[in-house]
Amino acid sequence: MRNKRSVIVVLSLIISVLFLVSCSKGYSTGQRESESGTRLTGRPVKTEPLVPTLEQIQYSFREVAQEALPVVVEINTIEVITQRIPRSESPWDFFFGPSPDQGDSEEREFRQPGLGSGVIVQRTNGKVYVLTNNHVAGEAEEISISLHDGREFKGKLVGTDPRRDLAVVMFETGEEIPVASLGDSDTLEVGDLVLAVGNPFGFESTITMGIISAVGRQADSGTNIASLTDYIQTDASINPGNSGGALVNLRGEVIGINSWIASRTGSSAGLGFAIPINTAKKTVDEILTKGRVEYGWLGVQIVDVDPQRFPDYREDFNLGDSTGSFVVNIFKGSPAYKAGIRPGDYITSIGGRNVKDTNELTKIVGNLPPGNRYDVSVIRDGGEQTFDIRLAIREEDKEIAAQSKNLWPGMYIASISSDLRKQLSIPDRLEGILVTVVQEGSPAAKAGFRQGDVVQEVDGRQIRGAYDFYQALNNASGAAVNTKVYRQDNEIEIELETK
Repeated sequence: MRNKRSVIVVLSLIISVLFLVSCSKGYSTGQRESESGTRLTGRPVKTEPLVPTLEQIQYSFREVAQEALPVVVEINTIEVITQRIPRSESPWDFFFGPSPDQGDSEEREFRQPGLGSGVIVQRTNGKVYVLTNNHVAGEAEEISISLHDGREFKGKLVGTDPRRDLAVVMFETGEEIPVASLGDSDTLEVGDLVLAVGNPFGFESTITMGIISAVGRQADSGTNIASLTDYIQTDASINPGNSGGALVNLRGEVIGINSWIASRTGSSAGLGFAIPINTAKKTVDEILTKGRVEYGWLGVQIVDVDPQRFPDYREDFNLGDSTGSFVVNIFKGSPAYKAGIRPGDYITSIGGRNVKDTNELTKIVGNLPPGNRYDVSVIRDGGEQTFDIRLAIREEDKEIAAQSKNLWPGMYIASISSDLRKQLSIPDRLEGILVTVVQEGSPAAKAGFRQGDVVQEVDGRQIRGAYDFYQALNNASGAAVNTKVYRQDNEIEIELETK
C-alpha cells in the first residue's frame, strides 16, 4: 500500500507540473482567459490536451520495460547443506543399548532450494554470462536459468566476489540472447527515477518504480552484508527474489545490481540497496580474465579510535582531529611490515585518498590493484610520516588465519578506565594497559598472555598507557622482550618473542 501511495504521489506531481505548463500557455502577463477559451482581448487561445502528454510518459516506461525485461533472468538454485541431527533410536536399543559406532548424532545432507535474479552482461562464442549476487549462487550445487521468454538453461558457477556480494554464472547456447546495456553509476544523483527488475517471491519479470533516495551508503560493520562496496539506496520495491536483478535508469541501462533490503519484516519497506554497476563491471572483468577477483592486502589489523573504548588514545598519540585507522597488530613479512609500518601507527591516507575510518581503509585497500606502489601516510609520535608500499594480493580468509604465528604482537589492548578498574577489581595503585583479546596462535598467545592481564612493564620500562606499550615494543632490539604482568592478584613475568 505504501508503494502504491508513492507511485500516486509521483504521478500526481508529474500531472501537476504538466497541468501548470499547459495552463501557462493560456496566460500572459496582465491577461486572463474567459470560460469560453478566449482571452479578454478577444483573440482565440490554443489549448493542448493533457492526456497525450501522459500517454507519452506511459510509453516511455513501456520502452524501458521492453529494454530491461529480456536481459533479466530468474535463477533457481539447489544448495546442499550438511547438518548434524540427533541419532534416531531403534527399538533394539531398549534391550542391547545403542551400537558403539552410532554415536549421539549423525550427519545428513539436505537439498535447499533458492530463488534469485540475474542480469545478462556478456555473450562470447556461445557462452552467455549472467551477473548476480554471491548470496544467490555462490554456494549453489545446481543452477537453473530461466529467461523472460520462457527458455530455460542449465547454469554453471564461473566465479564469485563474496566481499562485494557478486557472482558470475554461465550457460551455453547457440540461440540469440539479448545482452544488457550497462550505464554509468558514477553519474547518479539523488532524485533520479529508476526501475527495479527481478523476480520477487517468484513472480517472474516484475518491475517496480521509485527514485534514488541516497548514494554512497555503507553496510554496518559486524553484519553479514558485503562491505567492500558502497550502495545505491532506492525506494523502488525490492523483495526476496529481487536479489541479483537490475536497477535501471530511464534509458533502460543497468546502473545497479539489487542486493539487499533494510526491513523488520523481511519485505520491502522502501529501503532497498543495489551495488553500483561500475563496481560490478570490475568484478566481471577480473573473473572472466583472471578466473578470480584479486583484492589488495596491506597486512594490518586495525580499529577505530572510539572515545569510549579508547578514551586516552587521541591525546596520548597526539592525533588531534585527524581521521584514520589505528594499527593494533601487523603481519610480519606483509607489505606494511616491509615498508616500516608498526603497531601504534595511525593511518590517515593511502594512494592520495584520505581515510575516514577503519571501514573506509578496508574498502580503499581492497579495491586498489595489488602489485602497484602507493604512499601511505601515518601519524607516529605526533608527527606525520609517509611510507612507500607495494600492495600484495589478499589470500583467502582461512589462509590469512593460518598466518597468525606471524601476527605481531598478537593482542588487542585498552586503557584502564575507571569502569574497567572497578569491574575487574584492578587496584587503584596499579598502572598499565589491559589485554582485551589474544589472537590464537600468535606470539602473544604462545608467550602465555591472557585476556584480563595488565601489562605493567616492558623491558623494564614502566607502562602507563597504550603509547608507552607500543613504543616499548617497537624499540625492542633483542630476540624477546620481558614483560611484567598483573594477573588475579599476582605479578608474573612473561617473555614475548620478537623474532
